[in-house]
Amino acid sequence: MSASITDTKDHAAESAPMRAPNRVKAIMGACSGNLVEWYDFFIYAYTAIYFAASFFPKGDTTSQLLATAGVFAVGFFMRPLGGWIFGWIADTRGRKVSMIISVFMMCAGSLLIAIMPTYETIGVAAPVMLVVARLIQGLSVGAEYGTGATYISEIATPGRRCFYGSFQYFTIIAGQLLALMTVVILQQTLTGEELREWGWRIPFFIGALSSIVVVYLRRAMHETATRKDMSRKDAGSLRGMFKHKRAVALVVAFTIGGSLYFYTFTTYMQKFLVISAGFSPETVSFIMTAALVGFMLCQPLFGLLADRIGIKTHMLMFSGLAMVFVIPLLYSLQSVSNPFTAFLLVFGGLAIASLYTPVAGIVKAELFPPAVRALGVGFPYAVGNAAFGGTAEYVALSLRSQGIEEYFFFYVAAVVTITFIAAMLMPNLSRYGYISGAGEIEERTGLKGCSKPSAARV
Repeated sequence: MSASITDTKDHAAESAPMRAPNRVKAIMGACSGNLVEWYDFFIYAYTAIYFAASFFPKGDTTSQLLATAGVFAVGFFMRPLGGWIFGWIADTRGRKVSMIISVFMMCAGSLLIAIMPTYETIGVAAPVMLVVARLIQGLSVGAEYGTGATYISEIATPGRRCFYGSFQYFTIIAGQLLALMTVVILQQTLTGEELREWGWRIPFFIGALSSIVVVYLRRAMHETATRKDMSRKDAGSLRGMFKHKRAVALVVAFTIGGSLYFYTFTTYMQKFLVISAGFSPETVSFIMTAALVGFMLCQPLFGLLADRIGIKTHMLMFSGLAMVFVIPLLYSLQSVSNPFTAFLLVFGGLAIASLYTPVAGIVKAELFPPAVRALGVGFPYAVGNAAFGGTAEYVALSLRSQGIEEYFFFYVAAVVTITFIAAMLMPNLSRYGYISGAGEIEERTGLKGCSKPSAARV
């Protein structure tokens, strides 16, 4: 009897409403780590054009970039493992513990890249060490997304969840923008030769050192997972997650289209405008900086819009517009010669992405109950992201090397079509989601035959 009373008190204390200042601090803690992690992850993509020759044998620029893109993709393939391990930690030990560990791992990967010797010094061990560093970073990013999306969705106030959720991608973009601005500053202060010899290492040192502030902020975060949910039999387990097979299928379908489209217009666009459109790296950096600033500012605005019109409508608008416009946008960018026109086209593509990014974490968190939410968000997302987002550059560069670059444009459109179909089949989350509604995703989704309704709850 006393144990039951104690459990009830613990649950009540952990579920107690937060005051607005504490809620803001908690979101800052979650988002600061997100910013640092994605800065570290994106700085690799933006400095690859300078360090590619340092870690791989001499050859043409496309071959070296293809090699670095392959290593970039390898980092993505660690994300499912990170989503699985840290989803289990978040669902059984708490969201805060999971997020603190992930920051340390990301910075360890960045520090390793910053100090490692080149191919001329240690030969084949150089690319091997680079792969190891990317594996560590991939594991960390796989942890950060699922736990961060879960935490923000749980701490947000009703009616403002998409607005709060928009700050996850706001900080992802801010991290990417910070990485890009760091490269721009280095381009203005160092010569091209200095950047290739040692200047590219500076951004990785910055990322490694930034973890100190993040850990300090995250130590004060409010824990949203309750002891009751963390102690459930199937908490944080794959068995518990796969009781929600239709939700898993929806997460994968949303992720493959959203991630592929996002990385096409962000990380790959940096190289696409150089090697296909013929702009200089410095010009492309300015184009992408301006486009990403606009994209970042769109996040809270589109988040507020999603709170008004609903997540399902937002997902349909994103996938529908992306499906129709991605091919003409990429064809136009392939032949563009004016930097301002290039900016408008890139920003147009990112504006479409802004219909997905503010709701990306919330839509996935709504599909699972608390005991498997971090795992359910993180693991299927990581699988889809690795298979399609992480390979975006590699697929595009491979097709380009074969002289059929345009096939990539149709590939993106085809994958986004799958996301559009999933959005049509998704139930109304305000009525049937686990956070905002009755928690009847399995019974209401249109994905027939994926699972039995009786298996809908943990």
